[in-house]
Amino acid sequence: MVVIYTAIFFLPLNNQAFRTSLHATLDLAKWYAQEHVILCLLPAFFIAGIIAVFISKDSVLRYLGAHAPRWLSYSVAAISGGILAVCSCTILPLFTSIYKRGAGLGPAMAFLYSGPAISMLSIILTARILGMEMGIARTVCAIGFSVIIGMIMAWIYRREEQQKAESPSEKQQAETAADSFGQTAMLFFAMVAVLIFANWAAPGEQSSSIWSLAYTYRWYLVGVAALLMCWCMVEYLRIPTWKVYTGAIAVVLTVAASLRFIPDPMFTPLPPMVVALAALSLILLSDKREANREWTLSSWDFAKKTIPLMGVGIIITGMLLGSTHGDTSIPGLIPAEWVQHAVGGNGVLANFLSSVTGAFMYFSTLTEIPIVQGLLSSGMGKGPALALLLAGPSLSLPNMLVVSGVMGWRKTAIYVSLVIVLSTISGYIYGNFWGW
Repeated sequence: MVVIYTAIFFLPLNNQAFRTSLHATLDLAKWYAQEHVILCLLPAFFIAGIIAVFISKDSVLRYLGAHAPRWLSYSVAAISGGILAVCSCTILPLFTSIYKRGAGLGPAMAFLYSGPAISMLSIILTARILGMEMGIARTVCAIGFSVIIGMIMAWIYRREEQQKAESPSEKQQAETAADSFGQTAMLFFAMVAVLIFANWAAPGEQSSSIWSLAYTYRWYLVGVAALLMCWCMVEYLRIPTWKVYTGAIAVVLTVAASLRFIPDPMFTPLPPMVVALAALSLILLSDKREANREWTLSSWDFAKKTIPLMGVGIIITGMLLGSTHGDTSIPGLIPAEWVQHAVGGNGVLANFLSSVTGAFMYFSTLTEIPIVQGLLSSGMGKGPALALLLAGPSLSLPNMLVVSGVMGWRKTAIYVSLVIVLSTISGYIYGNFWGW
């Protein structure tokens, strides 16, 4: 209480830099709430619930556990993360779910890094906008990092992992018709498709026609994925058809109302998504089958543990580093000119500062590319640019806070340090030997 009161007592409200940073904090929080919570985070919580409830622990152990062959576990972790177009915060409920289901520390960390870092969309855009050379370097380094970081973490905590591997595995208790891995995978990928296409980025000037076509028809693709999900709920989860029809009709009516009464295309998809997620929750909670009810309860548990820490991280990030999204650029307490001056050239210090800055900043999916493009035009070296691309999307202060709550500060500190060190080394090598 003394600390809080003292901080409030000395608030420099007349200081222009402080007032600007406060504006940046609120702007970043508002933008995140509008752009990511409903369309991105909430579907991710339900995907995490699928993993927690319908994918048996034995399945996780078979592919990601300590006894799984390394080539298999790390390949599955990297590929699974790579197919998700998610940010460093959206990956958190998915990582938490597979880690608590018994995945080995190494594969779990590989998944945590690869999800935001090896998105196919981000790799394609990097090559298109920043050049093929940068795209190839980012791809090779990100894939290598996911495996290297995972293996180093597993080696450091090898005794702990060995004890976990020797403990008796728990049997799956949920009684559900979706116990088949193939059936669960269909439900899982239907929701992943909803997540990906609902957040499909607008095409850039150099984007391919396929990218533009997918963006134009993205909501139709979301609808197809949602229909597949409804079919899975009836066929595999044995949910009464009338409940699913009622929820679907409510969503369709909300879509029609949104198109009629909400002129801003940014907000048009939000009410239908809210109604869809609310309908899904009510349908599952009112079902007789315990596993179906547990799906919603598990998703809510992930939300309770993730959102508060994420909010704290976003506030701190906005206050210190400002708000940069779209055409908006509001400085924080640390001026952007300092960052640009610090990361000019391709020296070790420039790459290190770029990695550290990127590690604490928050980047939405694909926003790191235009940010780096702007920094390059302002004099940023190519090495620090690559370092920022490798450290920035995979880490953020909200990400660190949540991960520390899952596996402790010591493991989180080692993980963050590995990402920063590897990003610094890669940026330095690239900038001095291939980045001319």
